[in-house]
Amino acid sequence: MTAATISATPPGRDFSRWRRRSRLIRRLRVALPAAIVLILLSMGGFVVHATVMGGAAAPSEADEPIQLVNPRFVGRDEKGRAFVLTATVAVRDENDYQRVVLDKPTLILDEEGANPTRITAKSGVYREDRRVLNLDGGVKMNGANANFDTASSIFNTATGELEGQGQISGVGSLGEITAKSYGVYDKGERLVFKGGVRGRIESK
Repeated sequence: MTAATISATPPGRDFSRWRRRSRLIRRLRVALPAAIVLILLSMGGFVVHATVMGGAAAPSEADEPIQLVNPRFVGRDEKGRAFVLTATVAVRDENDYQRVVLDKPTLILDEEGANPTRITAKSGVYREDRRVLNLDGGVKMNGANANFDTASSIFNTATGELEGQGQISGVGSLGEITAKSYGVYDKGERLVFKGGVRGRIESK
């Protein structure tokens, strides 16, 4: 008869292993639900934050005025004469949709003609409803027959006439001229000066 050898693990070792496993299971039962709750709270907080911040930012973006960089406006007056208006920046007034504020505008009268007139300024305002352009600050007018400096100018895009109230000085076809008001008509070929007109006529 053959004798069988049976190796048995000491009871104390199995008990220690079982106790460690029980502690691990208890910890996991607490840690896993806590982690799930923390993840859900984080996701909920993110959603709420995104909703609140998005709602706060939307009106601000919607209220921002319309802005154009290097705009170019091309048109014709009632007699079919072409003009071109450009600027560094054009911003539509958010409180008055018909009002457009221009930075460093440049106006070219009779661009398609033989002697176009170029007017530049530091700032300008164009009224779409009235079709009137106001130029202010360091206004310079340069054409084939005249070069003048003045404080402000008003251009009527309907009639094609350029007028202004304010000191104007420069050189025309006849010589040096200064005046308190002026008007430019007939595509820049006719200049009318009024108020304290002084000039020095140069004979050719």
